[in-house]
Amino acid sequence: MTTAPTPVPTPAATDSSGGAGVSGTAPTSSPTVPAQRTHGPDAPARRRLRPRAGSWLAAVPLLAFFAISFGLPAIAIAIGAFTASSDAGTGAGRFTTANLTDSVQGAYWTALLSSVKLSALTALLGTVIGLPIAQAVVTSRYRAVREAVLSASGVLANFGGLPLAFAFVATLGNAGELTKLLHLTDHGWSLYSFTGLTVVYLYFLVPLMVLSITPALDGLRVQWREAAHNNRATALQYWRHVALPILFPSLLGGFVLLFGSAFAAYATAAAMVGATVPLISRSIADALSGNVLVGQGNLALALSLDMILVAALVMAVYLPLQRRSARWLS
Repeated sequence: MTTAPTPVPTPAATDSSGGAGVSGTAPTSSPTVPAQRTHGPDAPARRRLRPRAGSWLAAVPLLAFFAISFGLPAIAIAIGAFTASSDAGTGAGRFTTANLTDSVQGAYWTALLSSVKLSALTALLGTVIGLPIAQAVVTSRYRAVREAVLSASGVLANFGGLPLAFAFVATLGNAGELTKLLHLTDHGWSLYSFTGLTVVYLYFLVPLMVLSITPALDGLRVQWREAAHNNRATALQYWRHVALPILFPSLLGGFVLLFGSAFAAYATAAAMVGATVPLISRSIADALSGNVLVGQGNLALALSLDMILVAALVMAVYLPLQRRSARWLS
C-alpha cells in the first residue's frame, strides 16, 4: 500500500482582523529590505556621469604645456617691460615705467597705429570677401567643389613669409609680369606701399576667413530660410534680419582671427616694404637687434606688451558675443 506524501504547511494570509487563515500555523512575515534613497529618478545616472577626481589628471600635461609655452613668456615680457635693460649702462635691472612710456611715443606710436590700421583694414576686407565665397561653397550642390575650395584655403592660409613676398614681387613688383603687362606703374601702382601690403595680406587672410566661417554657415538651418520665405521675406531681408544677426558673433570671431594674423605678421612685410611702412613687428625687431639704438632690449618687451594689450582688448569684445551665438548655432 502506497502512502500519500504529507503536504507541507505554508503560511496563510491574514484577514483584516489579524487572524490566521489556517488553524495551527503562525503567520510569518518576510524581512523588510529598506528601499534605496534617491533624489530623483535619474540620480544613479547623475552619479555615474559625475567626473572622478582623478580624471583631472589627464589635463595636467596640457596645462603644463600651456604654462610653459604661454605663461612663462608672458610673465617674462611683463617683468622686462617694467625693468631697465641690462645693457642700458646706468640703473640696469631697476623698476621703471620709461619703457612703456617710450613705446607709445614718437616713431613707436606711429608704428603701433599703422599696424592697427593695416590689421583692421585687411581683416575687414577679408571678412567681407570671405563670407560670400564661403556661402557659395556651403550652398554648392557639388561636394568636389566644397572639398577643393576648403583644401585650397587650408594651403593658402598658411602660405606666407618670404615665399609669398617673392611671389608677389615677381608678379606685381616694379618689374613684375602683370605690372609690365598691364602697365600698372602708369596708374600709380606700387607694391611696396600700404596699399600693396594690403593686397598681399588679403592673399592669405581671405582663405583663412573661408575656413573659419564655413562651420557657422553650416549651422544655419534650412527651416529659418523657409519660414522667412513663407512670410514673403526677400533674400536680402532674410540675411539682414535673420542670418547676419545670428552670424555676427562668428563673423566678429573671424575678424578677430584675421586681425591677429595680420597684426603679428612679420616676415612678409619685412621682405617687401622694409621700413617704408612702419609696423610694430618691425619696431620690435629693430629694438632687439639694436639697429636704431643700443640698450633698447626691454623697450622691445614693452612694445610686445602693447601688442598683447591690443589683442586682449579685441578678444574682450568677441568672447561675450560668441557665447550668445553658440545658443543659436548649437
